[in-house]
Amino acid sequence: MQTPKYFIIVFAFLLGLSNSAKAQFGFSHEIGVIAGPVAFQSDYGERHDFETNSGNTGYGIGLIHYLNFSYRAECNCYTPETYFNDHFKLRSELSYNKTKLQHFGKWVDPKKTSLFADQLRAMRGSTAVTNIGMQLEYYPLSIRDFSSTIGAWAPFISLGGQFSFYDPEASSTLGPLNTPISTPIKYYNATTNKAGTVWSIVSSVGTRYKLTELSDLMVDLRVQYYFSNWVDGLNPDPKIYTENRANDWNIWFNVGYIFYLQ
Repeated sequence: MQTPKYFIIVFAFLLGLSNSAKAQFGFSHEIGVIAGPVAFQSDYGERHDFETNSGNTGYGIGLIHYLNFSYRAECNCYTPETYFNDHFKLRSELSYNKTKLQHFGKWVDPKKTSLFADQLRAMRGSTAVTNIGMQLEYYPLSIRDFSSTIGAWAPFISLGGQFSFYDPEASSTLGPLNTPISTPIKYYNATTNKAGTVWSIVSSVGTRYKLTELSDLMVDLRVQYYFSNWVDGLNPDPKIYTENRANDWNIWFNVGYIFYLQ
């Protein structure tokens, strides 16, 4: 699969555009890394079930870049003070997450001995998602005050969009899918191992901690909603199986380190 390398090329292109913009408008730059657990909400398992939510988890990693509107690195000075400059940052991101998936909940309880239960227990899946996109982060407190105070906190919320390349895998320990022996009727001809692309909305809440003059620690909790129900490789007919009508989405808890470029 060669598609992820094109995400890297596009991410580098975005950074190049931001460098060009800095020369014209006076931005400064921040770069960082993020990592943390991902809980994938999909057609595997039971809705609102703790075992499903805790079992279908994976990991995510990413590279992030910020445009800081409050500070101009080329002159080592602040930009003209406006509300936007002092309370907003633009975040670009290239990230990757992978989650192994399985059915959990009451329908696969060991006490269930039907063929349907056996088929559900035998199903296995995974999805790997590469994302690239932007978010606008809003800081209720002053960015300038935070930047000049070691030990300060800067809570934020954000909203943005991402373009994603997903690569699902669906299988069964009972044999090939889409056979009467291996596949529950609701998933018959409703599985795929075909990669694809999708847009998504991303929103997060988090905070920064001023570690040093030129570095921050960050934690954030994000929700990413995909405009597709195929990201996990399953898509039973939503008109018949209404419990599976929602598109796929995930929750990702990040810990990050951010460095200020000068």
